[in-house]
Amino acid sequence: MFGPENDPGSSFVTLLRRVGIEPFGVGDATGGVAPSTPHATTVLALRFDGGVVMAGDRRATVGNRIANREMEKLMPADRFSGVAISGSAGPAMDMIKVFQLQLEHFEKLDGRAISLEGKANQLSQLVRANLPAAMQGFGVYPIFAGYDLLRETGRLWDFDGTGGRYEERDFVATGSGGGVAGTVLKVGFRPAMPVEEAVTLACRALHEAADVDAATGGADALRGIYPVVATITKDGWMRRADDDLAPRFEAFRTEQRTILEGGAS
Repeated sequence: MFGPENDPGSSFVTLLRRVGIEPFGVGDATGGVAPSTPHATTVLALRFDGGVVMAGDRRATVGNRIANREMEKLMPADRFSGVAISGSAGPAMDMIKVFQLQLEHFEKLDGRAISLEGKANQLSQLVRANLPAAMQGFGVYPIFAGYDLLRETGRLWDFDGTGGRYEERDFVATGSGGGVAGTVLKVGFRPAMPVEEAVTLACRALHEAADVDAATGGADALRGIYPVVATITKDGWMRRADDDLAPRFEAFRTEQRTILEGGAS
């Protein structure tokens, strides 16, 4: 219970700090030297006619070693929005959990869902709260996207390490493979794309990024591991099944083999 003088309001992070918990504290255990921790890349989002597509590869790396092949960097924030993370994996996953709780906490206290732009503001504050950890090498660089029920359209934002948020008009990609993925999105994007074309473009962007960037994992048909891809529309969050994604990545490989065989001949 809190009195009027220390009421945390609707902020879940402030509530944690009122009870003595620092949600993103690193402390002095590192002795000023950041340890080797898994890093996550690459994530992206783009708009289509009726919502947004979000996608992320599954690989986490520590230096030149693959730490995890099945990490999920893309999760629903609530029914009508999602968050994808790149950067230091541990703090990023904690941030997603706190963000999800923050949205639930706000809705329970205020009796209404927060607006999509308000959700982006809340995530911006969490990224800003992580700045001391980011200065020690534990930076988190998310993408937030969702369906705006008031404007009836998809919207997306990216963030810098200080919590600055930037709404993007059509698409965004970040992480070590973000440059390549962003170029593929730029070349292939067109306004009011049908959803299936947007999903295929997102998959192609990750496929090309994985072909260039060692820290980005592509589709692993041998192990049955595919990127996480989801659409968010007026009907809410929907993750695409691996059975839906597999033929798309196989088509990319077939196309690439045809080009290579044609060049060899």
